[in-house]
Amino acid sequence: MQPATESAQDKIQLVTTLQRWKPWLIGGAVLLIGLLLADALHGLAAEFSYANLVDAIRATPSSALAWAVAATAISYFALTGYDHSSLRYAGASVPYHVAAQTAFIAYALSNTIGLGVLTGGAVRMRFYSAAGIEAGLISRAIAFNAIAFGLGIAVVGAVALLWGANTVGPALHLPPIVLQAVAATVLIVAATLLVLCRDGREPLLFGRLRLRLPPASLALHQLLISAVDIGATAAVLWVLLPAGSIAFSAFVGFFAIAVVLGVLSHLPGGLGVFEAIMLLALKDHVPAESLAAALVLYRIIYYVLPLLLALALLVFLELQHGAGTAVSRAAVSLAPLLLAAYTIVIGVMLLISGVTPATDEATDLLALHVPLPLVEASHFLGSVAGLGLLTVARGMLLRLDAAWWAGLLIGIASILLCLPKGFALSEMALIACLVIALALSRKQFSRPASLLAQPFTGGWLLSVIAIVSALTGLLFFAYRDIDYTRQLWWQFEFDGHAPRSLRALVAVALLALALAMRQLLRFQTQPLPPVDATAIARAEQVVKAQDSAEACVALTGDKHFLFSQSGDAFVMYGRRGRSWVCLFDPVGPQSEWPELVWRFLELSRAQGGRASFYQVRPQTLPVYLDAGLRVFKLGEYASVPLADFSLKGKSRSVLRQAVNRGEREGLSVEVLDVAAVRTHIDELRAVSNAWLAEHRTAEKGFSLGSFTEDYVERTPVAVVRVGERLVAFATLMMTERKTEASVDLMRHLPDAPSGTMDFLFTKLLLHFQAQGFERFGLGMAPLSGMAEHPLAPGWHRVGRLLFSHGENFYNFRGLRSFKEKFAPEWEARYLAAPGGLAPLFVLADIAALISGGLKGVIAK
Repeated sequence: MQPATESAQDKIQLVTTLQRWKPWLIGGAVLLIGLLLADALHGLAAEFSYANLVDAIRATPSSALAWAVAATAISYFALTGYDHSSLRYAGASVPYHVAAQTAFIAYALSNTIGLGVLTGGAVRMRFYSAAGIEAGLISRAIAFNAIAFGLGIAVVGAVALLWGANTVGPALHLPPIVLQAVAATVLIVAATLLVLCRDGREPLLFGRLRLRLPPASLALHQLLISAVDIGATAAVLWVLLPAGSIAFSAFVGFFAIAVVLGVLSHLPGGLGVFEAIMLLALKDHVPAESLAAALVLYRIIYYVLPLLLALALLVFLELQHGAGTAVSRAAVSLAPLLLAAYTIVIGVMLLISGVTPATDEATDLLALHVPLPLVEASHFLGSVAGLGLLTVARGMLLRLDAAWWAGLLIGIASILLCLPKGFALSEMALIACLVIALALSRKQFSRPASLLAQPFTGGWLLSVIAIVSALTGLLFFAYRDIDYTRQLWWQFEFDGHAPRSLRALVAVALLALALAMRQLLRFQTQPLPPVDATAIARAEQVVKAQDSAEACVALTGDKHFLFSQSGDAFVMYGRRGRSWVCLFDPVGPQSEWPELVWRFLELSRAQGGRASFYQVRPQTLPVYLDAGLRVFKLGEYASVPLADFSLKGKSRSVLRQAVNRGEREGLSVEVLDVAAVRTHIDELRAVSNAWLAEHRTAEKGFSLGSFTEDYVERTPVAVVRVGERLVAFATLMMTERKTEASVDLMRHLPDAPSGTMDFLFTKLLLHFQAQGFERFGLGMAPLSGMAEHPLAPGWHRVGRLLFSHGENFYNFRGLRSFKEKFAPEWEARYLAAPGGLAPLFVLADIAALISGGLKGVIAK
C-alpha cells in the first residue's frame, strides 16, 4: 500500500500547491491583460473625447434602446433554462417558477457584482436549500451551469467564426482559414460529446475520472438554450451600434472572444476587459465614440436594469409578507444582498458623476438659479456620498441597522444634492429607487451594531483602490484638453468643471486612504477570559433544554462561550492563532442562531481573526451563507433511528452475534447515574489510563471530551463488566428532551474480550429505545460521502484521496465500517469558513485545538 499512499500524498500536495498559488496566478494574469490592453487602447482613446461620447449616447435612437431591452428579456428568459437543465442533470426537481426566480436573481446579482457572497452560487445554495435540495446536488447543478455556459459560448462562437471568418481574421491578424479550422475543431468536439451522450457512455478523464454525461435530449436542449442566450446577449450590444456597421455573424465572433477573455479575467462581468477587447476588435468597423457609447448603454441595460428589477421583485415579495413559502422567505432574506449590490452601483455612479463635467445646458441653468457655493458644495458632497455608500454596502451585507439608517440618510441627501449639482434627474430617479427599496426592507436589517466597528476585508480595500484608480483615469480622459496648473485648485466658477472634479477626487482618495489606514491599524488581539464554573453551569442549563446530545461537549471546560442577549442560546468556541472556531451550530432556540453567528463573526473580525464553524448541519447552511462564509464538506454523521430498531433480520446478524458472544463470555452493561459515577470514578480512571497507555496517546479536547472528574461526573456513564470487574465504559450524552442520545469517551482495558464495544453499543441502543429516545448518535465519519462526480470541487477530490489512501494518518475506512454495522442514517457535516486558503489554515488549527497543539497532532 505504500506506493499508493505516496502517490495520493503527491496528488494532495499538488492540489494544495495549486490552490495556494491560484489567487496570485489569477491576479498576475489580470494585471498582464490590463497592461497589454491599456497599452493597446492608449492610441485609440485619442480618437474621441468625452464630449463625443456623451453626444453619441444622446444620439442613440429610442428604437435601438427598445430592441436592446427586448433582447435582454429574451436572454434572461433563456438563462432560467440553465437552472432547469442543471437541476435535471443533478437529479433534483423544483417547480419551474422557483428555478426561474432563482436564476433571474442569481444572474442579476452575479453579473453586476459577482464577488464573495454576491455570487450566483451563493444565491442558488440559499434558494434551493430552502426548496429542500441537498447541498451536494446544488453544487453539481452549479458546476453543470458553468460547463454548459462554456460549451455554449464555444459552439456559438465557432459557428459565428465559420460564417464571419473573413471579417474577424484581419482584426485578429490571422488568416480566415485558421479561424475556420479552429471553429470546425470546436464543433467536432461538441458533436463528439453529443454522440457520447446519445450512446450513454461515461468516458474517463485523465484516465481516472469518470464523466457522467447528460442524456442526449438534455444536452441538445441545453445547447439550444445557450445559443438563444448568447445570441440575445450579443444582440443587446449589436442593436445599439450604428445600423449596418458590421454583420451580426461577424459581430458574434468578436463578442464570444471578448466574453471568454472577460470570464478568464475573473472581474465582475469582465468589466474593462470586455470593453477593451470590443473597442480594439471593432475599431475598423465602428466609430470609436459610437462603440464606446453602445458599451456604456449595454452595461446599463443588460446589467443594471435586471439588478433593479430583481430588487423590485424582492420588495414585492416583502410587501406580500414572503407569501408564506420557504422559497419566498428565502428570497425575501436575500434583500440585503441585492440592496448591497445596488448600493455599490449607486455609489460608483455618484463617484463617476463627481469626476465628469455637467452638460452645458445644466451649467447655464445652475448659473441662473443656484448660488455658486451651493454648486461647489453639492458636487463635493456628492462624491463623498458615493464613497460613503461603498462603505455602507459592506454593512448591508452584515444586515446592520446602522447600515440601513446610513444608506437611507445618504440616499435622501444625495437626492437633494442632485439638483444643485447639475440637475441630474436620471441620477435622482436611480437613487430614489434605492431609498424606496430600503424603506420597504427595514425589517431585514435588525442587527444593532456600529457601522465603523465592522472590519473591511482586503478585497474591499483593493476594490476601492481599483475604483479610485479608474476614476483618476476617467478624470484625465474627460479633461485631457485642459492643462494642469496650481491655480486649478482655487478656481471656483460655474463652468470650472475640471477644478471641481479634481477637488472631489482628491477628497475621495484621502477619505479612502484614511479608512484603509484605520483598518490596518485597528486589530489588537485581546486574551480570552478564562472559562469559569458559572459560565459552564449557565451553558448546562441551555444544553438540557434542547435536542442535540453532542452539545454536551460544551461542559468539558476547554471552550469559551458567547451567549445570546436573552441568555437562552450560546455558541462554544476555541481560538488558535488567527482561527476562531465555533464548534457545531449554536445551541438553543433556532430563532437566536443568526444573531449569534453574526456576533461571533464580529468578535473575531474585530481582533483580526478568521471565523469558522466546525461540523454544522445541512439545514443551517443558509445562516452561514448569508454571513458570507463558504461551506466545505467534512464527512457524514451517523445516527440510528430507535423507533424501529431491533436485532431481528439478516441485516442485524452481526449485532445479534456480538450480543450472544458477549453474554456467553459473561459481559453485562450497567448505566450509572451521576451520583453512582462519583463512587466509581477511580475504577473509570484506571480503565482510561490503561487505554491511553495502550494507544500511546494523550487526552484530546475541543470537539472530544477528556477524562477529567469535573466533566465525567456531570453525565451518566455506561460500564461493561466481566463479573464484578469493570473492563470498559462510555460517557453518555443526552438532554432532558429525550430526543437524541450519544456517547463521548469510549475506553476499555487492553485485555477486554473481543467485541466488547460492539456489545456495549448494541445494549445502549436497546436501552435508549426502551427509555423513549428517538435516535442514537454514532458520531461523524470524517471525509466519508465525498462526491465522486467529475464535476465535484477540488475539496471533495482531496477528501476522497485521503479517505481512500490516508490510513497512515487516520483510520477513515475502519471508522465508517464500524458505524455501518448499525445501519445508521447518514447526514452531511460541513465546515463554514472564509474562502481561499483559509479552510486549510482553519483545519490545521482545529487539529491543534483537538490535540492540544501541533505537537499533539504529530505525536498522534
